[in-house]
Amino acid sequence: MVRRRTKEIDALIAQMKTVSIEDQQQDNEDEPRAPFRFFDLPYELRLRVYENLLVFPKTLDLDPTNHRAVAPSLRLFYVSRRTHDEASRVFYGSNAFRLFPVNGKYINAKFPLFARLPRKYRALITRLELRLGPGFTKPPKGWVVDSRLGLTAVTKAYKLKIFVELDPAASEIFEGFRTGEKSFYTEYCVGLLRALLAQIPSVGEVELDAYPSVSRDSPLLQGLLDEAKLNQKRIVWGPERGWDAIVDKDLVGILEKMGLGGIWS
Repeated sequence: MVRRRTKEIDALIAQMKTVSIEDQQQDNEDEPRAPFRFFDLPYELRLRVYENLLVFPKTLDLDPTNHRAVAPSLRLFYVSRRTHDEASRVFYGSNAFRLFPVNGKYINAKFPLFARLPRKYRALITRLELRLGPGFTKPPKGWVVDSRLGLTAVTKAYKLKIFVELDPAASEIFEGFRTGEKSFYTEYCVGLLRALLAQIPSVGEVELDAYPSVSRDSPLLQGLLDEAKLNQKRIVWGPERGWDAIVDKDLVGILEKMGLGGIWS
C-alpha cells in the first residue's frame, strides 16, 4: 500500500511538471485568483517540498558559508507553528550533523555546532558524523565528550559516520609531526568513540570511511573498528573509500612505483 501510494505521488509530481503556469496566467488574467493553501496538499507532497528545501548533500557543521548556503532555507521555520513543526522534523531528522568542527575558523571553538542547538532539536537528529585527522598534531581542547554537547537529549540517532582523513601512526612520513607516542592519536580517537557510544546508546550502526591514503588495516581504523565491535554495533563501509570494491594498497608504495616517492622526503 505504501509503495502504491508513493507511485501515485510520483505520477502526480510528474504531471505537475508539465503544467505551464504562464499559459494559465494568460488564460485567466481576468479571473480572481485565490491564494494557494499549502496545507491542502497531502502530507507526502508537503514532505517532498521540505526535503527539496531543507536536505543538504554535505554534513552540517560550523562553517563560514552557512549564512548563504543553509540559513536562507531555515526562514521556512518562521511561516507558522505548524510549518515549523513539520519542517524541523525534516531538517534535523534527514541531515547529518558533525559533532566537532573541522573548519579552520571554528576548529578550536569552545562550543561546537551540536552544543549550540536547543535540546528540542537535538532530540530530532538521527545521523551524526565524527571526522578525524584535523588537528592531529594538537587535538583541539573543545573536542571533549562532556555535558556541553547535550548528548543525553539525542535519543533518535541511529547512525554514526566516522571519516578518517589521515592516520599519523600508519606511515613514517608523519615522524616529527606527531604529538607524544606513535599510538597517541589512535588512543585519543578510540577514546572519543568510546565516550560517544556510551552517551548515545541509540546508535546501532557505525559507518567507517576514509581518504585513499588510509588503508583498511591502519592502526587508527583497526582501533575504531575494534571499539565499535566491542560495543556490538553494526559496521558498514562508506562510499568514499569503497573498501568492498577495491583492494587496499599502500599509498607510499604506489607513489614510489610511479617515481614520485621523493615527495615524502
